[in-house]
Amino acid sequence: MKLFKKTSIFTKTALPLLISFSLVLCGTKPFAAAQPAASEPPSAQAGVSILAKAAVLIENNSGRILFEKEKDTELVPASITKIMTLLLIFEALHNKKITLEDSVSTSEFAASMGGSQVFLEPGETQTVDTMIKCISIASANDAAVAMAEYVSGSETEFVKKMNEKAKELGMVHTSFKNCNGLDDSIQSGHYSSAYDVALMSKELITKYPEISNYSTVWMDEITHTTRKGTSQFGLTNTNKLIRTYNGITGLKTGSTSKAKYCLSATAERNGVSLTAVIMAAPDPKERFAEAAALLDYGFSNCTNYSEKASKIRIKPQKIINGIKDQINSEVARDFSYTLCGNESSDKIEKKIMFLPDIKAPVKKGDEIGSVVYILNGKEIDKIPIKASEDIKEAGYITYFQRLLKRLLMAQSS
Repeated sequence: MKLFKKTSIFTKTALPLLISFSLVLCGTKPFAAAQPAASEPPSAQAGVSILAKAAVLIENNSGRILFEKEKDTELVPASITKIMTLLLIFEALHNKKITLEDSVSTSEFAASMGGSQVFLEPGETQTVDTMIKCISIASANDAAVAMAEYVSGSETEFVKKMNEKAKELGMVHTSFKNCNGLDDSIQSGHYSSAYDVALMSKELITKYPEISNYSTVWMDEITHTTRKGTSQFGLTNTNKLIRTYNGITGLKTGSTSKAKYCLSATAERNGVSLTAVIMAAPDPKERFAEAAALLDYGFSNCTNYSEKASKIRIKPQKIINGIKDQINSEVARDFSYTLCGNESSDKIEKKIMFLPDIKAPVKKGDEIGSVVYILNGKEIDKIPIKASEDIKEAGYITYFQRLLKRLLMAQSS
């Protein structure tokens, strides 16, 4: 393989070193954490006091775990179940199976849901856009079921898709029995873990960032239009962090008597995107305080490094059997990586690689190489290099012209 190697030196001061009772980076501890004294609570080591039964902090770009406490313990998730419901709704929108303007009718079953609701009546219709508002802002159980039925025909079929998606995302400590988290229990088979909640949160916020257009709304209202007439119904967000935390992007709260108080909080600052999950906190204020503390911890230990694709100079490459001898190319996208702990950008190595033989015909956009980024011996990104022009295969006329040109050059020399 033809190999062009460029090593870039990126100067940056090492990030502050904080201590965590269980900090993991790609399966290993990212920071040189000192062992705590026997009397010191493990969660206090990071400067973060976690009273909740389980918690996890992940960096969304790579999915690395920055902080964990009982991350795989199977617990009752309550309404943070709806993160998966919203993920499947946005997936259906992306695949054009539904649109935001579609009208969704409320069934008797959907209207019968208790707990958090917007009091949809049987036969009442709302747009998909309004239903997403109700789920995201007010954590509406009735709207969640109505959308599950609309997307999959029944809640039962929708829940099957939820579990399939969970398996696809590697959520090995999760089982869903309903789409809203109402009346869930470990015994019934409805459970999840802090890490699994983080996985589905990461998928939702990174793949469909437009969820933030709903999840960061503090107050809104919907219009009920039924046989009884028209009335307004106010929506107030259950996630108090959207009013107080800088960079918050979502995402979802949950609470029942069995689940206690849960929260998946997502935030982004200066290109660093994080998800903090709190499960089974003792009271509602504690879940917000602990999530904010974890996010603060992540932002103090992580920074984003990026390189524009337009700044990477790619030399023209030889092409075989083309009407031209060389082909021009460009890097497909920008490079972005979140450095955490003692990782330093000056340790990033960049390798530019091309196919051993580039043969015509080549169309603009065809992949002919890649830019590989390596940190501490591990590949952290691989960005395609694509042809920036069409190169047709040479024919007899092209070869004759080339031969004639060489003869003329030989005679003139």
